[in-house]
Amino acid sequence: MDNISTMIANLGFPIAISMYLLIRIEAKMQGLTDSINELSKNILNIR
Repeated sequence: MDNISTMIANLGFPIAISMYLLIRIEAKMQGLTDSINELSKNILNIR
C-alpha cells in the first residue's frame, strides 16, 4: 500500500500538468483550424 501511494504522489503532478497542457494546446489547435478554414473560404471567394 505504501508503494502505491508513493507512485501516485510521484506521478500525479506530471499527469496533472500533462492534462492541463493538452487541454490548452487543444484549444489553440481549434483556433488555428478555424483560422485555416476561414482563410480557405476567403481564398475561394477571391477567385
